[in-house]
Amino acid sequence: MTVRLIDMVFPGDANHHGTLFGGVGLAHLDKVAFLAASRHARRAVVTAGCERIDFAAPARIGEMVEAAGRVVRTGRSSLGVEVELHAEALLTGERRLCTRGLFNMVALRGDGDETPLSPVQDEAEEADGWLRTVEMVFPGTTNHYGTLFGGDALKLMGKAAFVTATRSARAVVVMAATNRIDFRAPIDGGDMIELVSRVKMTGRSSLAVEVQLWAEGLVSGDRRHSATAEFIMVAVDRTGIPTPVS
Repeated sequence: MTVRLIDMVFPGDANHHGTLFGGVGLAHLDKVAFLAASRHARRAVVTAGCERIDFAAPARIGEMVEAAGRVVRTGRSSLGVEVELHAEALLTGERRLCTRGLFNMVALRGDGDETPLSPVQDEAEEADGWLRTVEMVFPGTTNHYGTLFGGDALKLMGKAAFVTATRSARAVVVMAATNRIDFRAPIDGGDMIELVSRVKMTGRSSLAVEVQLWAEGLVSGDRRHSATAEFIMVAVDRTGIPTPVS
């Protein structure tokens, strides 16, 4: 199963040429390789190395980058994860492959654990109209209970709503409102977050975007529906005036 991480290229991630730092791109690729390998092995995994990676095209400030990773081989304790990084101009939909490579990951074993890794199985990608993107909960985003801050959860959900609405409208969009937000279950440090979003309704210049937030224990595989929210996004012109969605 392919794991996808979507982010925006902001000025702090770019060099003086206005393009994404190579190190930031590699960090995205390493993260999706880690998540894909952890999901497959259901063990703690570490990065052992990566094959040669050539950057074929830049990602520019204001563009979206999509890192994708999938396990393509397994050994006794090792996993090969194929990774790709694409850039996408949100207003035109133009996509280009920035880089592709292979990360070698190792699953850590406890003493006496001889259980083999599951073989790779081809799985069809679901095309159900939902945008799916993942993130990882690190200690810097948790509170004193060891769970994700609500504000950080809302930030991630807002970003998913922005990407989903912009991809649908192919226009500049801004957040106009948030409707009801329900937090159902906590998200622990070390969990993987999956953000699942879609446009529910399109008006003259507005789009209602539903965002679901799911938490997943990478070792246990336990999934919890942690939050649901609806965001109202509005397409605007260069002066900030609402403009019809084409």
